[in-house]
Amino acid sequence: MPMQIGLDELLTMLVSRVEEMGLDSENQKSRFNIMFRMLYKKGLFDEKDALEAIREENKILLELGMIKAMPDDATLKAAADNLMLWIRGDAKEIRKSMEELQKRLQAEAEKQRAPKIETAPAGVLNELDRLGGNNSKKLIL
Repeated sequence: MPMQIGLDELLTMLVSRVEEMGLDSENQKSRFNIMFRMLYKKGLFDEKDALEAIREENKILLELGMIKAMPDDATLKAAADNLMLWIRGDAKEIRKSMEELQKRLQAEAEKQRAPKIETAPAGVLNELDRLGGNNSKKLIL
């Protein structure tokens, strides 16, 4: 006999599972950060190694068809620098980087919110007027 479950119960279970996955992801991220900090402090890798590893990762992703093009050297260097900020644990620079990112995101959001005035071709407006009935008011959207 099939079990019945309400939509609210299903949504609660799904949200709970997503939250668990998020916590697990954060836990794994913390563990990796700790391990990489230990290895870095022991001198087992440096910035050049991080850049080469990122380049190699992107090469593999390109060969697998998971990315369309190889990022340019500036993008790879930026990714390596960002990674090394976390590995070195440079909180001041991380905060500065996050603030700059927030400013760029806000600037982009403002561009998206800019009012746009668009006009429709006369044929479309005539068709809307025809569909609107016998009143002679023009429809403006």
